[in-house]
Amino acid sequence: MSLPTTVNPDEVEVAEGREREQLEGWIPSLATDAEIHAAFEKAFDYRGDVTLTLKDGTAVNGYIFDRRSGSTLADSAVRIIPANERTKLTIPYSEIAALAFTGRDTAAGKSFEAWVRKYWEKKAAGEQGIAIHPEALD
Repeated sequence: MSLPTTVNPDEVEVAEGREREQLEGWIPSLATDAEIHAAFEKAFDYRGDVTLTLKDGTAVNGYIFDRRSGSTLADSAVRIIPANERTKLTIPYSEIAALAFTGRDTAAGKSFEAWVRKYWEKKAAGEQGIAIHPEALD
């Protein structure tokens, strides 16, 4: 069996990227188990802080870094790092009354294509010694 010596990139199968949803400020409905599971999958992918309101009235603001999806809400949980703390909490879905995407999505608008577009805009404007540096993460 011989391998091709050259590869035409136009002939190679390429998977489409996933569209990012604008979730910042969203408060999803948590009416059904399916909605709860779907909302926490999105919260896990979100690159900003969320606010969880627990059924006892406690609010937890922080970053969801893990989730476990079980067969029931009591078996499912999110793991969150509260803002301004060095702890990690595990909270079962069954204890959560509300979810809000309250923090700025640090990944929004930060695709490679956006990065390259900024470079070419600066170059077209005639700027000299240009370089593109990443933004600070606050």
